[in-house]
Amino acid sequence: MTSVGKPIHCKAVVAREAGKPLVIEEVVVSPPKAHEVRIKIICTSLCHSDITLWKWKEPPGYFPRILGHESAGIVESIGEEVNEFEKGDFVVPVLLANCKECIDCKSTKSNQCETLPFKMSPFMPRDDTSRFTDMKGEALYHCLHISSFSQYTVVDVAHVVKINPAIPPDRACLLSCGLSTGVGAAWKTAKVEAGSTVAIFGLGVIGLAVAEGARLCGANRIIGIDLNPAKFESGKKFGVTDFVSPQNIGTKSVSEGWGKTVVVGVDNPKSDINLNCYDVLHHGKTLTGSLFGGLKAKSDVPTLVNWYLDKKLQLDEFVTHEMKIEDVNEAFELLLEGKCLRCVLWMDK
Repeated sequence: MTSVGKPIHCKAVVAREAGKPLVIEEVVVSPPKAHEVRIKIICTSLCHSDITLWKWKEPPGYFPRILGHESAGIVESIGEEVNEFEKGDFVVPVLLANCKECIDCKSTKSNQCETLPFKMSPFMPRDDTSRFTDMKGEALYHCLHISSFSQYTVVDVAHVVKINPAIPPDRACLLSCGLSTGVGAAWKTAKVEAGSTVAIFGLGVIGLAVAEGARLCGANRIIGIDLNPAKFESGKKFGVTDFVSPQNIGTKSVSEGWGKTVVVGVDNPKSDINLNCYDVLHHGKTLTGSLFGGLKAKSDVPTLVNWYLDKKLQLDEFVTHEMKIEDVNEAFELLLEGKCLRCVLWMDK
């Protein structure tokens, strides 16, 4: 019996309260509407952004919610006005839209999308409604327009990338957010040149992905700046050549006139960044953010997939744990305690 055009009942991980243990529930996933696809999630990896959104008690923290956004899966069905995908396509959802039609998506200067600008909405991006309900009929909030902690999810086509199915799903999911962000921050945002020096503040998974991106760009020296020297040893296989303590090092560490500081990550929307006016006005230094690593998802993520298949891009080393969906709370603890880089959850095992 076909599921096309009908609601699907499946297992999902639901965050009922901020910071409380996650619950495995049966949920109902609606059919895709226009410009949407319904995806069978094969596996999903945990990202610190999931932890952040799980902890926030106020917006952009919303509950009850299906978290998760790093994933890979198969298109189960498509909605109206969908020409880019068909049933059976191997895809990764991405948090940053790429409609390919607006002035921003056509520009080489930005990876933003004018049609569907990035926002921390708990709903689908075009109509601000949910495609999930629990067994009591209560709507469940989305996460970054993806919600991959569910065996099935509905995603707008602008947030979906078709990729080469030769890459294993437990590696493909890494390119849905974190690894792409780190590699792209070096490749696209910082535009690291061969022979340059790159300093990375923090050697978590994103920092190590930045190191991998810098290595691919031909950086001559990659410095890890962290309070924990033990992380230097783990960083060596990702190209980190030196370790420096963070005392007295900040934006002053970049070269005057052409140095660039790239900030990657998620923070509270009410947070501020303070700059020294001399560094900006007199020394010409640049501070910039890097949303999704400056990548245009539809074109750049398939490139990263090909780099992995050609053995140019390291992904295997980032996966330290693989678990079942039922182990999600244990996986969260590993991430909270800093005992894993990426933990992959298989949704059907």
